[in-house]
Amino acid sequence: MDKKNFKDADQPAKGAPRRFNVGDLAVYPAHGVGRIEAIETRIVNGEKHDFYIMKVLENGMVIMIPIMNTDSVGLRDVIAEKEIQRVYDIMRDHRDIGAESQTWNRRYREYMDKIKTGSLFDVAQVFRDLSLLKINKDLSFGERKLYDTAQVLLVKELSTARKTDEKTIAAEIESFFVPPLPPASAETK
Repeated sequence: MDKKNFKDADQPAKGAPRRFNVGDLAVYPAHGVGRIEAIETRIVNGEKHDFYIMKVLENGMVIMIPIMNTDSVGLRDVIAEKEIQRVYDIMRDHRDIGAESQTWNRRYREYMDKIKTGSLFDVAQVFRDLSLLKINKDLSFGERKLYDTAQVLLVKELSTARKTDEKTIAAEIESFFVPPLPPASAETK
């Protein structure tokens, strides 16, 4: 399946922006799953604007999102349960990623851009690539932070979509990246 299809699956249909209600769960790019706590009207530069007040589940951060900008900022629904297998398929795809041939700062920029898209499929690619890289070498400080961010975003959203605990999801996705055992030597007879 090509990259475009992965990205389109978690984007809202074109047309009217998705409307959320108080209590709904939504995903804000690079911050993850949150709950719409309120819908408020505020005056900004002399004009009335409606805002979602969203509390991020992972860290309690509160974000004000202009309702008219929900599409442009990437606010979306939590991934559908039927799409979870596609996220897992991305992580299981261990073809040569070519990341080792790039400098760490170029990888960092590329991965940060993917995380900012808000697509769980892009986040899964980042997690996969960094997990595979981590098997063979130490990650830079920045890459380690991106790895941790991608893992948190994946675990929170997948556990929310599957209605299961985060430890189960974390164990599942980590199991995709168990390093191979070294070959047995002749001395171990």
